[in-house]
Amino acid sequence: MQTFMIPGTIFMSLLAGALFGVKGVFLVVFNATAGACSCFFLSKLIGRPLVSWLWPDKLRFFQAEIAKRRDKLLNYMLFLRITPTLPNLFINLASPIVDIPFHVFFLATFVGLIPASYITVKAGLALGDLRSVKDLYDFKTLSVLFLIGLVSIFPTLLKKKKIYE
Repeated sequence: MQTFMIPGTIFMSLLAGALFGVKGVFLVVFNATAGACSCFFLSKLIGRPLVSWLWPDKLRFFQAEIAKRRDKLLNYMLFLRITPTLPNLFINLASPIVDIPFHVFFLATFVGLIPASYITVKAGLALGDLRSVKDLYDFKTLSVLFLIGLVSIFPTLLKKKKIYE
């Protein structure tokens, strides 16, 4: 589903939680990372025209942000993966176009998907109590994701402070 950008992966994560419990986190993270990597390579082969046509402004902005953060790219990519700031679909498609190295993309995807996958899989354990997908991402959960994202870019902020001093 990730490879071909088919919506609904959150429901598969919920199902993994309902079927496999917390062990489903490993299954979800592995499969989501494999799908994101497949999407990365598919975009590298044929995605440039599509991404440039669909999101020209967002692509230019993303390229500028990547250029500014080249020295701490892993931290920035972790931040993007952990926090829900940019859609994963866009990150998967645009990353090879803006020359993000695959090893950085892979590691950031693998590690960055763990917190949200854990939350979703854990919610799958209580699947009977959920009324909608919105119940998964309340203010507290989103705040925790943003806090984890801020921790991931903390080294970059420290380096900037040292440069200005």
